[in-house]
Amino acid sequence: MIRPVSASLVCSATVYLLCGTAAARAQTSQAAETTSTPQKVLAHKAGASTPATPATTAKATPVAEAGYQSRQNENVIVTAHLDSRRLALSPSTGATVYTFSRKAIEAIPGGDNTPLNQVLLQAPGVAQDSYGQIHVRGDHNEVQFRLDGVQLPEGLSVFGQALMTRFADQMSLTTGALPSQFGFLQAAVVDITTRNGANSPGGEVSVYGGARDYFFPSLRYGFQKGKWDFFATADFVHDRVGIENTTPSFNALHDLSNQYHFLGHARYTMDENTRISFIAGVSNAEYQLPNNPGQQTQFVMPSYSGSDLAHHLSGSADSAALNEHQKQITDFAVLALQKEIGKFSLQDSVFARYSSLRYSPDWLGDLVYNGIAQQAARSVFSMGTQHDVTWRAAPRHTVRFGFQVFVERTTSKTMSSVFRQTGEDAAGEAVYDPQPVTIYDGSGKTGMVYGLYAQDEWRPTDTLTINYGLRFDGVSEYTSENQVSPRINVVWKPWRGGVLHAGYSRYFTPPPFEIVGTSSLNRFAGTSAAPANYQSTKVKAERDHYFDAGIEQSILPGWRVSFDAYYKLAHNLIDEGQFGAPIILSGFNYRRGQVNGYEFSTSYTHGPLSLYGNFAWSRAIGKDITSAQFNFSDEDLAYIHNRWIPLDHDQRWTASAGVTYSAFDKTRFPLRLSATMLYGSGLRADGATPNGASLSPYATVNFSAVQTIHNTFGGLWHGDTQLRLDVINLADHTYLLRDGSGIGVGAPQYGLRRTILCGIAQGF
Repeated sequence: MIRPVSASLVCSATVYLLCGTAAARAQTSQAAETTSTPQKVLAHKAGASTPATPATTAKATPVAEAGYQSRQNENVIVTAHLDSRRLALSPSTGATVYTFSRKAIEAIPGGDNTPLNQVLLQAPGVAQDSYGQIHVRGDHNEVQFRLDGVQLPEGLSVFGQALMTRFADQMSLTTGALPSQFGFLQAAVVDITTRNGANSPGGEVSVYGGARDYFFPSLRYGFQKGKWDFFATADFVHDRVGIENTTPSFNALHDLSNQYHFLGHARYTMDENTRISFIAGVSNAEYQLPNNPGQQTQFVMPSYSGSDLAHHLSGSADSAALNEHQKQITDFAVLALQKEIGKFSLQDSVFARYSSLRYSPDWLGDLVYNGIAQQAARSVFSMGTQHDVTWRAAPRHTVRFGFQVFVERTTSKTMSSVFRQTGEDAAGEAVYDPQPVTIYDGSGKTGMVYGLYAQDEWRPTDTLTINYGLRFDGVSEYTSENQVSPRINVVWKPWRGGVLHAGYSRYFTPPPFEIVGTSSLNRFAGTSAAPANYQSTKVKAERDHYFDAGIEQSILPGWRVSFDAYYKLAHNLIDEGQFGAPIILSGFNYRRGQVNGYEFSTSYTHGPLSLYGNFAWSRAIGKDITSAQFNFSDEDLAYIHNRWIPLDHDQRWTASAGVTYSAFDKTRFPLRLSATMLYGSGLRADGATPNGASLSPYATVNFSAVQTIHNTFGGLWHGDTQLRLDVINLADHTYLLRDGSGIGVGAPQYGLRRTILCGIAQGF
């Protein structure tokens, strides 16, 4: 077997990268696999992350099949050529790229059953939060997702993952000083190279499950016929860990979830220079919101907790027996045309995404404990187009340009049950009418975000690459703003095995359309849901100066290390928080923000053994909340006005590590053992000041054992059988992700306790 490896990659791993193309892997299911680590890539030249065109190994075939075999080999070569050109449309010159191959994903405990956010936690500088959120380099949720280079519009998914891990053939996380082609959300770019009928032929059915009613059947199938290839995967998830437990107990109260997912990919390769592809996805998830026992009945005003009405209602609802639900739907489709015309490569795409979220309260319980029971529905429909062009203008100049336009429509409807205030008692505390009233509210708005870019990747010498360019971005939604953003990256290879890089990027980040609050505050004046104040300045776009520099060195064959440092100065820094019972994030601005930190990573691969380790330090602070002020108390606003505070998602130390050992690779019964570790020093909580304390540090270890049986049933049924055992949080460590305090934090959340899961998968 010939394994194609891109010689231009500069690697220093942080997550298992096991090299080789999926097309070659599919032809050699019983061959010995080469083990390596997940890889950190400093892209430093045009197409640096582009795999070489794979060679195919012909085997003896009957004469009648020779023509078909030749056509198949030609299709593989054409597909790989177009894949290479597509990747070259958006290289990450000078940025830091962490790449997860298909083998790397399978080696993580849980494998394809692992949620996408848990895979990304293996990269340095990625901190976990509740509701499936991740924070990259101290930013909140400014992570964009791309499928085969096409950026998806933002959605409303809070808990679930609309994108499935098993749909990825390869996945990369790009961060640092990004080149000009990346806009809008710029903390990190997650680009998923999708599986297709060419690189993932055949099918697999699997059943996975275990503790806490966890039941996870899935099915995938791919094929290639002539110029067409197709791949699809679907699954169903049923468990009692849909949302983080609000208590340290082993099982949460009221935490059932049911989730359905489907992703499909169809492609038509017209000729060696033209390809049309269509990707579609559906995600439908329903969640029970976990209950938090022992809560005191009160409305939003703390002074109300001792009033006559509170005592009158006390006992009418038990916080351990509330019945709150949330439903989330995400549907999307992408149609793309890829074309090669002489020295030009281009990809033109159109896309649409619909995302909705509906919260159903416990009408009595929410009213008693929060002073408001609100049924909330929010949706956003996005359509857009993206165009990327590469012009190989000269041997040492590669010019890239393009544009993106998103047109979005968001709607919000609420029906709220509240108490009317009738006066004050002798102590000055509010008195309310015990008969609740209903308030209806709704809004809708259409807006647009757009961006265009041009850049030149210049290689003045064989060891030096300079990528410079401009980007123009604008937003016309709840705010109307624009900005011209210069960017430059320099990558230098001064000696063998060493790479130095430095970059500067000016960023413009529009406020996410779907999370900007639109409620009419005056409707709730004089009620138990009255805001702390009536300031409601519009959320504005964030503007940043971002600096990044680092070094990467190969110490010995198979052993690499790297160090990166970054610094961001932000104006109108965007943050998000949960305010109220519905689990809907709302955006707001800090007038000034600073984020800085550094990352260290190392990896080692030798034979069947792969190791990696990462640690990162980060500090994220903000000053003066200047929008959506009604979500905050007057005391907090006054304190933050002239003082720096840590952001609620600030976690100073983050670390990850992993090991994989493959045994019996040359037999029919290969065995893979792997383990991963995650460490966090703790997110923020309120102390003497807002966000003035941090939660306790934690470390969790996950373990996996996977036994494969090649061609289990011989000629009767072609396909491998895979048996797996996964243990999440091996030591059963109890730890807090959130304690319910802090800016924009709604409830406590604990990390998952020890969970034992087993699975069986059969190929066909």
